[in-house]
Amino acid sequence: MATVDLTVMGAGVFGLSIAYACARRGARVRVIDPNGVGTGASGGIVGALAPHVPENWSDKKAFQLDSLLMAQDWWTGVERLSGLPTGYARTGRLQPVAATGLELARQRGLEAAQLWRGQASWQVVPVSDHASWAPASPSGWLIRDDLTARIHPRRAVQSLAKAVEALGGQIVTDGGPEGRILWATGHAGLAEVPGLGGGEKGQAALFACDAADLPQLFSDALHLVPHSDATVAVGSTSERHWTDPVSTDQVLEDLIERARVSFPMLKVAPVLERWAGIRPRSSSRSPVLGAHPLHAGAFIANGGFKIGFGIAPKVAEVMADLILGGVNAIPEGFRSGN
Repeated sequence: MATVDLTVMGAGVFGLSIAYACARRGARVRVIDPNGVGTGASGGIVGALAPHVPENWSDKKAFQLDSLLMAQDWWTGVERLSGLPTGYARTGRLQPVAATGLELARQRGLEAAQLWRGQASWQVVPVSDHASWAPASPSGWLIRDDLTARIHPRRAVQSLAKAVEALGGQIVTDGGPEGRILWATGHAGLAEVPGLGGGEKGQAALFACDAADLPQLFSDALHLVPHSDATVAVGSTSERHWTDPVSTDQVLEDLIERARVSFPMLKVAPVLERWAGIRPRSSSRSPVLGAHPLHAGAFIANGGFKIGFGIAPKVAEVMADLILGGVNAIPEGFRSGN
């Protein structure tokens, strides 16, 4: 007789989040990862949870919005059970408005007022409103949204693992699967299925900079994310080709120099850590959720790529619906059969 209802293969943010959601519903869960908790892309340093632009609305964007809106209560529940911080805070974001982009930025604010259900806002404000903490803006204006949040990736996955254990689940490095099986094995799991996807390398840097709960900044395709431990993370690169998946190189050094130009507060800030890892990127760039294409009767949750932590709460709940109750509320564009 099986002693486990669900075996989760992979202890990244998707695997642990789904294990947590299923354990909360009474399932007996076991998470297996030979490398331990958060040793892949989920062990990164950036942690930007940013919304899609509020236009050309779709089921995918609505799914991400749902996840961002439920995130505060969801991550607070994880912390309450684990006793460990996740680093989550809805601190908002500032980004410059192009010299010719002011009308478009304001139009997007009107779209956000409707699409974000009055639970978050997108405003165009003068740079002077944030004079001491703002990216340079050629127009003199900034976009300020209060939906963007941050999380500390490493702390979040450790907190999730402890929450799973607090609910009676197991986190182990070896053993055989029992019960239902979920595969959440990152870029290697995507590459296992022909045509499904693979990995994209990202590099990021962690600076010593005490910005407490100031907003994130986004400029020159760079995210600057202040964390609560007197650090600021900046990243990430997007590299489709690489030779060493975990080493940093000149590509990151160039990113660091760009960051010092785009964000003057980092001009002399020391770099505490350089990080590199492979993020799971599906061929469609969307998450892959549902029935596993190769393993009959099993499930897959993969392809979080750049938004894995942002959509993890919603992914966890819809996958728990499917695995435990047979209810498929996964958006069409995310379904593994597509």
